[in-house]
Amino acid sequence: MRKPVIEFVDFSFKYRAQAKSTLNNINLTIYEGEKVLIVGPSGSGKSTISNAINGLIPFKYNGDISGSLKINGKETKKLSIFELSNMVGTVLQDPDGQFIGLTVGEDIAFKLENDCVEQEKMKEIVKEAAKIVDIDTRLDSSPHRLSGGQKQRVSLAGVMVSDANILLFDEPLASLDPATGKTAIELIDKIKNTSNKTVIIVEHRLEEVLYCDVDRIIVVEDGRIIEDASPNQLLCSNILKETGIREPLYITALKYAGCEIKPELKPEHIYSLDIDKCKNKLNEWFESTKEEETKGKNEIILELKNIKFKYNNKKDTLNDVSFKIHKGEMVSIIGRNGAGKSTISKLICGFYPPSCGEILFKGRNIAKDTIKERAEKIGMVMQNPNQMISKTMIFDEVALGLKVRGMPEEEIKERVFKTLKICGLYEMRNWPISALSFGQKKRVTIASILVINPEVILLDEPTAGQDFKHYTEIMEFLCEINKQGVTIIMITHDMHLMLEYTNRAIVLSEGVKLMDDSAANVLTDEKIIKAANLKETSLYQLAVRANLKNPREFVKRFIDYDRRIRTI
Repeated sequence: MRKPVIEFVDFSFKYRAQAKSTLNNINLTIYEGEKVLIVGPSGSGKSTISNAINGLIPFKYNGDISGSLKINGKETKKLSIFELSNMVGTVLQDPDGQFIGLTVGEDIAFKLENDCVEQEKMKEIVKEAAKIVDIDTRLDSSPHRLSGGQKQRVSLAGVMVSDANILLFDEPLASLDPATGKTAIELIDKIKNTSNKTVIIVEHRLEEVLYCDVDRIIVVEDGRIIEDASPNQLLCSNILKETGIREPLYITALKYAGCEIKPELKPEHIYSLDIDKCKNKLNEWFESTKEEETKGKNEIILELKNIKFKYNNKKDTLNDVSFKIHKGEMVSIIGRNGAGKSTISKLICGFYPPSCGEILFKGRNIAKDTIKERAEKIGMVMQNPNQMISKTMIFDEVALGLKVRGMPEEEIKERVFKTLKICGLYEMRNWPISALSFGQKKRVTIASILVINPEVILLDEPTAGQDFKHYTEIMEFLCEINKQGVTIIMITHDMHLMLEYTNRAIVLSEGVKLMDDSAANVLTDEKIIKAANLKETSLYQLAVRANLKNPREFVKRFIDYDRRIRTI
């Protein structure tokens, strides 16, 4: 008989800053050795469930609790945060909020130091954990100087050295490049299979998590559990669509082709899929679709010429990078963690001067323009919302850029409310920012830039932490302003976003530009995928398995068809 390790019984929770409960009568049992995925829209309560499990509720987040929550048979109300941390190891969505040590090595070793592990043994354990997550060359670096993906690896290594029998991962893929995300899922699976630890993953990117087996998927909406099912059962239902959760791309492609998704099709993985039942319909759909005509390009609005840059006299972060962005384009900049993507955005905005080369805006060198002068033309949304937010209330944060520009109060109110509605934040307009989830904070920072109406918008991981509903709302809004001539540049690890919304992708690796081509061509080029730590799209894998004549063309036609469907 399986042993229950987590037991929610009629569990409810209301944050002190809110008027109504975030969780309502949760009943959920998770058993020893299970791997469980928790999904749901932003603000649904899934992160609150994880905070209750690891003790952040009530030790960090105060509020009203009713019902029961037991961990390893012990009522959490009667446990200290120290006792809970020995039972539950956590990797937070925001790695910056988890760092303790001054160096990567110290941070990984923190739990071992608390347990008084002998120093030589401690060093050995730390090196082994760091090597597994590929951060062993940065043990002497400050965690805060790492890229978002590198920070996430440090957090993974830190939880690996723990003896906790429950491992909780809150959005573990949010800051990782595609290949590293795949490796992280493999690593989590390896830890689970070799240690019999119970693994709980809270994540928006369903398809990426399902790369390795999951026992159950828990769907949360409006603070309630609305589904608890196996992956195959869930993918055959309409729950994902109804709750605004993105389904795997290959599932969408099968539906477009007229294939009925049933359990006997084994839809959980692209490689477990019974492709013989789908081949004919996929071929028929492929033959019946046509490639969309390519539109002509407008004038060049932004150009980087032979850009070089390095931090603190170290090796070049960027080396001879050149590319052009045309007015009205929507472009992705992609590549492995630490490739130089975020550095490019900082150079464009004027946070740093390039060591060599020129940045031109409408043909004019902007080297002497101040950050303020550039911000009138180029808006930037940073990867970590906590690095942008400076006000206590949502309305004040979004209105800040308009106020410093001296805009009349009535016009400020009108523009802020319009932008908040578009970003799904209008109902929260009078909330304190401290009451928001990471994903909701991200939307606040996007709103604070969108409200200013710049000519070019740079977005660093715009969809990180967003559920599919709000992801779609934000991206469709960006598409609308893009149609009006605003140029959009997105730095992203989200290959779905790149495929669905951008016609062109600029690929970086080790500070060098590897490719500048269509999204479909990038994600069907094996050499580029390997060099830039990307991941082959499941659409391409589906076409190969179905023996279609031209898998790359299938990907292009799917993208064109999907865009037309979404704009009808």
